[in-house]
Amino acid sequence: MPKKESDLPVVLVDDEEEILFGAGYLLNSHGIQSVTTLSDGRELIPLLQSEKAGVIVLDLFMPHVSGTELLPQLVQNYPEVPVIVMTASQELETAVSCMKEGAFDYLVKPVEESRFVSCVRRALEIRGLRQEVGALRHSLIENGVKRPESFSHIITCQRDMQVLFRYIEAIADSREPVIIFGETGTGKELIAQALHQASGRTGKMVSLNVAGLDDNMFSDTLFGHVKGAFTGADRDRGGIIASAAGGTLFLDEIGDLNMTSQVKLLRLLQDHTFYPLGSDISQVSDARIVVATNQDLRAEMVRGKFRQDLFFRLSSHPINVPPLRNRPDDLPLLLQHFIEEAAQSQNKPVPTPPEELLILLSVYEFPGNVRELRSLVYNAVAQHRSGPVLSMQNFPEAIRKEQTLPSTGKQGPETIEESTLAVTGRFPTLKEADLFLVKEALRRTNHNQGVAAAMLGITRQTLNRRLRNMDAQ
Repeated sequence: MPKKESDLPVVLVDDEEEILFGAGYLLNSHGIQSVTTLSDGRELIPLLQSEKAGVIVLDLFMPHVSGTELLPQLVQNYPEVPVIVMTASQELETAVSCMKEGAFDYLVKPVEESRFVSCVRRALEIRGLRQEVGALRHSLIENGVKRPESFSHIITCQRDMQVLFRYIEAIADSREPVIIFGETGTGKELIAQALHQASGRTGKMVSLNVAGLDDNMFSDTLFGHVKGAFTGADRDRGGIIASAAGGTLFLDEIGDLNMTSQVKLLRLLQDHTFYPLGSDISQVSDARIVVATNQDLRAEMVRGKFRQDLFFRLSSHPINVPPLRNRPDDLPLLLQHFIEEAAQSQNKPVPTPPEELLILLSVYEFPGNVRELRSLVYNAVAQHRSGPVLSMQNFPEAIRKEQTLPSTGKQGPETIEESTLAVTGRFPTLKEADLFLVKEALRRTNHNQGVAAAMLGITRQTLNRRLRNMDAQ
């Protein structure tokens, strides 16, 4: 099985064994485990012909074949692999020449440890991003997803969701963090689970909702603590990040994370290191970080509630989950799925949804999205007593209650006042408002009087009387 991009080795090429040993050990200690060392430059091209490389760190001056000779060959034949030149030469002309040839960076020995590690890590990120762009381009051209089993728990036939699945497959192997945006109830954690399954990571996915956690609770839960870190800490305890080793760490409600904890998360993202509470020894994590929020983080940055550097570090791969009102093709599938699921969980025969129910639901905004639909269906099935057809009785009542709640600021349909003001230039009368509501309910329900009456909170007979009165006027 071919290696993933995240597993491709850093290839160190240098004729000095002590430099190879030191550089390899340094990378390993900072979480970059896959390292290959070559003390003879002649071995590099044969190696690349048989195996892929993530990054090449190349010495310029070696016996047999020099880095100066190898660099143009590497850039021409393996353009996707970043080449870092690391040499003792401090001549400006040599550095300029290497950069013109296509070197990713130029380091002068002895190199500061942090600079060397950050340079290699940055090169690996660029290597991964190049691969992801190619994979994304390929996946958008191809029809369907290659690993549908990763998405089997998401009920959909909407084209936008299929495009989203292909994007998830394209970024699945990346080391970069992912941020999932979406309204409450859209299924952001399901998307995170699909991303984890598509990645094929050997570790498990571990989830943490960070809303309401102060910094001590966040740090202790995520990073763990050592014995004596605080009163009651009578033994070492690993945090959930240890449980996510080799897997995915999912942090939900990231917009609610306090500023102090945001700094620690930023360090984890940048260096892949963290400190358990009470310890001054850093530990390394290889967990993929995936976060989710229903907030506008750009607005939170303006308010000073969310760090700008953390936002941009998280935004390597943004995912936007569409709300249910933008997934009309999925509504029948989800309705039937939840009816069957609810009936099975309650040991009842599966009732058939009435035709009018789908019409009623299709004109509802669903502020709670898929989660709200599930609750409505489960409640209706629980109260269903007999008969093959599911009763509609509870749906209009629940929808009317939801529509009386204060506005969340979501852009919605034109109001009665706005509509009549646009035509008459004045505030509507009760008669005009009544007429508008009836006509709007009929328009939204495609003139289905039963559903329109349910939306208006009146009986079909009352609606018929109003329609007759309107016709007579």
